[in-house]
Amino acid sequence: MKIKVTQIRSTINRKENHKRVIKSLGLGHPGKSRVHEDTPSIRGMIKKVSYMVHVEDVQGE
Repeated sequence: MKIKVTQIRSTINRKENHKRVIKSLGLGHPGKSRVHEDTPSIRGMIKKVSYMVHVEDVQGE
């Protein structure tokens, strides 16, 4: 199963480790999206920056 992660908030004035998580997810600016495999490590990263991202399931893959 795959999930689509979209950044909805800026990383300006955020904690440094949250900025690193956003970069690790392949994001960088609001509106940018990436599709990832739904793994525990990805879910952990998403949980850490949940206030800055929107997550949705990708159908048909």
